[in-house]
Amino acid sequence: MAKPMVKLFLFLLFLSLFLILSLLRSRSPQQPNFVSPNPSSSSLQIQIRPGIRSYDDYLKLQLNKTLNPRLRRVWATRDWDRKVAVFHTFFRNLRDSGFLSNNSRALCIGARMGQEVAALRAVGISDSIGMDLVPAPPLVVRGDFHAQPFNNDSFDFEFSNVFDHALYPERFVREIERTLRPGGVAALHVALARRGDRYSANDLYAVDGVTTLFKNSELARVRNVDGFGLDTELVFKKKKRRR
Repeated sequence: MAKPMVKLFLFLLFLSLFLILSLLRSRSPQQPNFVSPNPSSSSLQIQIRPGIRSYDDYLKLQLNKTLNPRLRRVWATRDWDRKVAVFHTFFRNLRDSGFLSNNSRALCIGARMGQEVAALRAVGISDSIGMDLVPAPPLVVRGDFHAQPFNNDSFDFEFSNVFDHALYPERFVREIERTLRPGGVAALHVALARRGDRYSANDLYAVDGVTTLFKNSELARVRNVDGFGLDTELVFKKKKRRR
């Protein structure tokens, strides 16, 4: 009698482990197939940094910063009010310029702890959410900007200041255009006058390095900004579908 009970116990144990692993896998961000970035595909406007051997290596590099306990403590405390105030100024300008409204459904890409989301909600855009590799509930959900976990045409407005962290800039932009509704607006803050930190995956040298990636949108505005080391704001408007 003891042996059948042991076998049943072992069977249930292995079944439980299988179900747990399956659940964790289903909750992890969808990863794009890794293709080693080809330096020849870069241009004078944007350069992909060499040395990434796999997509797991790329994710580990990004998570080294995002999961750093000291940085997360700083982002959630000392930096919080300062960053929310700066983002509030940016979003209020976009709203006053007609690119954003209180009825917009908004997404912040690479939002870390969610300062951008808090700023959007303070401006009056209550239907706002952030996305990052590491979630920060209730403001930020888990997701990979190379393969957003959202349906097509989900948002009226998308903002990001992490374009330099994209290993595949064309996929980064393609996902924005996929999840943005026709007539929707995408605002990117990028650095042209200086290089990013050691966690950046690409270096941008001209606005054309971004604008040529948007296939279904028009450049609506370019202006200088002072946003935590980023100096240029690019605003795109997705084309409406022809009837």
